[in-house]
Amino acid sequence: MSDWKKICLVTDIPVLGSRCVARPQGMDVAVFRNAQDEVFALLDRCPHKGGPLSQGIVFGTSVACPLHNWTIGMADGCAQAPDEGCTPKFAVKVEGGAVHLDATELATHALDLAAPVAGPQQKETAAV
Repeated sequence: MSDWKKICLVTDIPVLGSRCVARPQGMDVAVFRNAQDEVFALLDRCPHKGGPLSQGIVFGTSVACPLHNWTIGMADGCAQAPDEGCTPKFAVKVEGGAVHLDATELATHALDLAAPVAGPQQKETAAV
């Protein structure tokens, strides 16, 4: 049996938009709402270059990454072909207009993934 944590009301998430759920450990979780009031939750990280999916454009059951426009399915977290890769998804339950996420998943799921570091890459220099 899952232990569900209330996150917000469905109406707190903009239509065709998202909210971020901060976790004590690991990256944020992006919670999305589409035009049909369906709610989805993904790790806030595109599988391509780590772009913040919460800042992407929601359409249908997908979100477009704001960095390189990859289309990510919100139901499964996977990129649309020809792109490849998936971002972790989180279980969502909507009950009485409230959005709930699985508390165990929030505490344990995808903790090993890190946010990308912005800025130029540092090159290793050979010892002289």
